[in-house]
Amino acid sequence: MSRDQILALIDAAVAAITANAEELTRLDQALGDGDHGSNMARGFQAIGAQREALAAMEPGDALQKAGMVLVTTVGGASGPLYGSLLMGIGKGLKAGKDPAEAFAEGVDSVKKRGKSDVGAKTMLDVLVPVLEAFQRRATGTELRRIASESREATKPMLATRGRASFLGERSIGHYDPGATSSCLLIQVACDVLEPTA
Repeated sequence: MSRDQILALIDAAVAAITANAEELTRLDQALGDGDHGSNMARGFQAIGAQREALAAMEPGDALQKAGMVLVTTVGGASGPLYGSLLMGIGKGLKAGKDPAEAFAEGVDSVKKRGKSDVGAKTMLDVLVPVLEAFQRRATGTELRRIASESREATKPMLATRGRASFLGERSIGHYDPGATSSCLLIQVACDVLEPTA
């Protein structure tokens, strides 16, 4: 990944999260404490403020640093979970793993941090299907579609992890905020890294 790609990824991620912050907050008001959008926007804007320093690093180091920024600036569960994702991917890249293996390490870090897995109505319901497709060498177009379909699939789910789980049956019929923000970021990564797909 080049310096220009790192800058483009940061800028696109900040723009996407900022533009959708109100929607993420609205989703979280139905299922959680209503701060997912504002928390994510604050965290990604903090990453954006360090874009030049991050772009000067090796990709693995940049991801680990960005993950630490999220952990230290984002409240609630989002900071630790997204921070774990980025730090896990960065750790994998630094260990010489290919992008799919590094992404798998990031997703595994989220599972461990959140003590969760697929089917609990969380960000993992987008991340795991996307990872499985990525491991099959899916194209960017396929990854975008799978991310979108996986996010859609959270609407009829019963939440069994996180704050949404306290709502029981009332969690059914709402999109998961974390799955929605994960979908946004997957779309961004595909747009930047495979723009012609």
